[in-house]
Amino acid sequence: MSTERVEDKNQSSVTEFLLLGFNNIPHLKFMLFVLFLLIYLITILGNVGIMLLIQLDSHLHTPMYFFLSNLSFVDLWCSSTITPKTLINFFTEHKTISYLGCAVQLYFFVVFACTDNFLLAVMAYDRYVAICNPLMYPVIMNRRLCAQLVVCSYLASFLYSLIQTATTFRLSFCRSNVIKHFFCDIPPLLKLSCTDTFINEVVLPILSGIATLPSILTIFISYFSIISTILKIRSAEGRRNAFSTCASHFASVALFYGSTLFMYLGPSSDYAVEQKMLVSAFYTMVIPMLNPLIYSLRNQAVKAALRKIFLQKKNSINRIH
Repeated sequence: MSTERVEDKNQSSVTEFLLLGFNNIPHLKFMLFVLFLLIYLITILGNVGIMLLIQLDSHLHTPMYFFLSNLSFVDLWCSSTITPKTLINFFTEHKTISYLGCAVQLYFFVVFACTDNFLLAVMAYDRYVAICNPLMYPVIMNRRLCAQLVVCSYLASFLYSLIQTATTFRLSFCRSNVIKHFFCDIPPLLKLSCTDTFINEVVLPILSGIATLPSILTIFISYFSIISTILKIRSAEGRRNAFSTCASHFASVALFYGSTLFMYLGPSSDYAVEQKMLVSAFYTMVIPMLNPLIYSLRNQAVKAALRKIFLQKKNSINRIH
């Protein structure tokens, strides 16, 4: 027993982590840096632009765009939690992150990813009410309910992330400090632990199921009802218009859950680790960039609001000249 205690004392606890990131492909370092920087700039412009547009145009002050504005806010911060550090690490010799910094990054990444999950379910319910109960839509989706749904999404995400982060960082990391990833995520951190991770391996799937299954069921039931209702519409134009109001949201759902399922439920071989890192980059960087593009390019109301603002700017410039 005394020998074990001496060995435990001789083991140095980790105070910082080394993020290997994309070090295994140094020949692509500059190209990846430029690509990720471009994606991040488009993400900022797109999501801030959507939020400003919804705020400025009174025609977009509806539940659907209130939820979209919150989705843009979450996507912006989800990307900002990961991308700046990743960009810096491309050109720094010491690609380290402090123990506290790693915990903070993990906490906020899980918060925003989980909120994304809840908001997509809320938006599916909103589309269900709009299409299946259009006459009751203003009554059901009132301001109070919309605010409550968004606040509950954030609060549930804060609590979920707190449990996941606390459960992860209760472990001792004394075996290695090298994370084979470009940010602090739960699976690569568990591999570094020199203590028993049984509780984590049980808690992670259970909590993930509690957080995601209700959202997935809400989305599935909502879209089943939506499709059933749309198919009953007699006119082809009516069916097309109804489908168009859901197309953008459905695309976001497919991107989000498709990449998430592969990342956390896929194979865990060494080759799969590299695959998952690329999927993680898509999930944390590309999807937050794509969401505002999907909603702006396929949404007639957003395009009309953009045209209106551009015309106003053009007219004000003409008056000055």
